[in-house]
Amino acid sequence: MARSRNTEKKIFDAATELFLEKGVDRTSVREIANKAEINLALMNYYFRSKENLFDTIFSSLVKKNSEELIRILNSDLELFEKIEQYVEVYIEMLSENPLLVSFVMAILHRSRERITEMKAISSLYATDQFTKQLLDEAKKGNIRRTDPTHFFVDMLSLIAFPFAIKMLVMDKNNFSEAEFQEFIDERKKRVPKLLLDSLRPCK
Repeated sequence: MARSRNTEKKIFDAATELFLEKGVDRTSVREIANKAEINLALMNYYFRSKENLFDTIFSSLVKKNSEELIRILNSDLELFEKIEQYVEVYIEMLSENPLLVSFVMAILHRSRERITEMKAISSLYATDQFTKQLLDEAKKGNIRRTDPTHFFVDMLSLIAFPFAIKMLVMDKNNFSEAEFQEFIDERKKRVPKLLLDSLRPCK
């Protein structure tokens, strides 16, 4: 049993690394098997197909990384504090695994039907409770009226896009890895300010 779990983990880890580096569609089953140092028969025995393996990895990555984000969106925190926490936690998550952005983008560009089938993908989107909070705060006059869809897409873009263009940012600014991380850390304060300023009522 322990040996089986070890083999399954080797396949999982090898596929995760290759999917993150090359993308799902450019990674072959043979490459995964070679990296995991197993034969194709074992690969097929544990996961049947690359799609099954992909689904397992995606669900695992998203679940692990999105539970805290969902908890924040659905919490009873005041709106501005909620946005600040969400941005900080999301940036920390991507700092620990910057290739996750590329992985998710590759998934989103596959097919609409495939995305709909994968229930885990919904955890990457805004929750009903957060949407309602935005609308309620606007009705009370505490924030300016805003389209929740636009606001959430704005928030995700400000958080994730720097990771998507990491190599370009590093090249144009001659950043080292440490300097890029300093830049990202600065965004933990900059992004919430931009978002909160966009919500403050007009004087």
